[in-house]
Amino acid sequence: MSATAHAQAHVEDHADDHGHHHKETFITKYIFSQDHKMIAKQYLITGLIMGFIGIAMSLLFRMQLAWPGESFPIFEALLGKWAPGGVMDADVYLALVTIHGTIMVFFVLTAGLSGTFSNLLIPLQIGARDMASGLLNMISYWLFFLSSVIMIGSLFLESGPAAAGWTVYPPLSALPMAQPGSGMGMTMWLTSMAIFIASSLLGSLNYIVTVINLRTKGMSMTRLPLTIWAFFVTAVIGVISFPVLFSAALLLIMDRSFGTSFFLSDIFIQGEVLHYQGGSPVLYEHLFWFLGHPEVYIVLLPALGITSEVMSTNARKPIFGYRAMVASILAIAFLSTIVWGHHMFISGMNPFLGSVFTFTTLLIAIPSAVKAFNYITTLWKGNLQLNPAMLFSIGLVSTFISGGLTGIILGDSTLDINVHDTYFVVAHFHLVMGISALYGLFAGVYHWFPKMFGKMMNKNLGYVHFWITAICAYGVFFPMHFVGMAGVPRRYYQNTAFPMFDDLTDVQILITTFALIAGAAQIVFLYNFIHSIFYGKKAVQNPWQSNTMEWTTPVEHLHGNWPGKIPEVHRWAYDYSKTYENGEYIIPGQDFVPQTTPLQENEEEMNH
Repeated sequence: MSATAHAQAHVEDHADDHGHHHKETFITKYIFSQDHKMIAKQYLITGLIMGFIGIAMSLLFRMQLAWPGESFPIFEALLGKWAPGGVMDADVYLALVTIHGTIMVFFVLTAGLSGTFSNLLIPLQIGARDMASGLLNMISYWLFFLSSVIMIGSLFLESGPAAAGWTVYPPLSALPMAQPGSGMGMTMWLTSMAIFIASSLLGSLNYIVTVINLRTKGMSMTRLPLTIWAFFVTAVIGVISFPVLFSAALLLIMDRSFGTSFFLSDIFIQGEVLHYQGGSPVLYEHLFWFLGHPEVYIVLLPALGITSEVMSTNARKPIFGYRAMVASILAIAFLSTIVWGHHMFISGMNPFLGSVFTFTTLLIAIPSAVKAFNYITTLWKGNLQLNPAMLFSIGLVSTFISGGLTGIILGDSTLDINVHDTYFVVAHFHLVMGISALYGLFAGVYHWFPKMFGKMMNKNLGYVHFWITAICAYGVFFPMHFVGMAGVPRRYYQNTAFPMFDDLTDVQILITTFALIAGAAQIVFLYNFIHSIFYGKKAVQNPWQSNTMEWTTPVEHLHGNWPGKIPEVHRWAYDYSKTYENGEYIIPGQDFVPQTTPLQENEEEMNH
């Protein structure tokens, strides 16, 4: 509680200087800031930079898949010695796939999404002056920044970056002499991930403590917006599962550098027997996927929480089934930790154990379906405001359903064997996790941009961004399912050695064309984002006429969020279009009732 008391005293002493504390310098305000709103911006901008690097990598290897062996000057310009004469080297292909996956899953969708919106919204929506510990919050961002720098730095090594797929399975990742990408690049990958995990744990613990301890008067757990429930539960999953990946990374470092053999056994290289024995690469798979599957929901739940808020606000309707939504978040959190084995159906797993994991995997479809149906019912007969944030939220529901359906095939141990490690898997998880979470990120940026920067983004550019992205996302990943069902394996840099795949060349070109157009559409977003920060229309205090508490703070940021006393909460966050029995709005002429508005005479609190 001391952090809040300190922040409150700070704000009461300096209520009218808009957070410009007379001792604040450029460095304490913009770089080593302990203000959660500034840290949210740091996470967002770092995440976006990493995102553009990750997308650029995917476009490079998509060009290689569509036109294998062709010479592209851009390859030579960007990859140097790894693309002699503009033809991509086989070693660097796997490295690009590895770093692309790592960046997108961890640095963009975990840190960029969770770090940005948990930081921005938790104190603002629960009525707190700041996070429980501003110092730990600042440290968590700078650890994330350091891990990003190390990961990007590995791209400039003489021997190349890590190359074992983003899951870095041993023995490729455990034997430094296995291939060029198993050397120093892999060491830097593991170092970067260890620092990243420390950052995530510090952030998660901060979010949990803040939500439990620092809610304002009247903000009971059942009045929390669904965004906060999603961020809170995401942080809990992170605290449970990230340490397991940390242990896997440490054991892998020991195997690589200190001669242990946790994950190695009976290895032969060019006929020579290495001294490793007794370890098991399958043990690494268990440790990795014990984080790896909850990670899907660490990425997805914040996006779903953002969607709940954006959709209710822009449908001008209460969210449908609030308690069912909270229950489904909790059920997803529990089930996500007991399904990791479905990634390992062909690792030699006991068939009985396979059937157990199949059962738990199919079970997770129930809370996911509850969320999807409740979103659709929230939209039903709503007074829809189709702004860019709303369109991305609706897009998320679409990809969540279409991507989730193929999960039923992959979650069944007998069906999975046929499409395991093909492009079918790539198509499935990109739709349900990658694209859905990116849509959540975009929806959040468009919706809370006025709160973060005090300006409005250009709506028309937002429409262009959404429609091109939405059409191209399906254009990329829908045909990929059929490529996978035809048996094309993932991570092969070309398939010219297999004549049976020759007929699929046109499909690969189609997918790559859509990917290049989608990549170009993100430049529209980037222009809109940067231009709006400096030249956007000035935002009003509550541009979307929303009920949650962050819109009661002044447009000008001040450290401590509210000048004077923190408002009290009297109702849940979803009183949209609420009327008395005679059909009149609670507040005349206004179809929303902010959480801070006391209950009126003869008004019943909604039973949600």
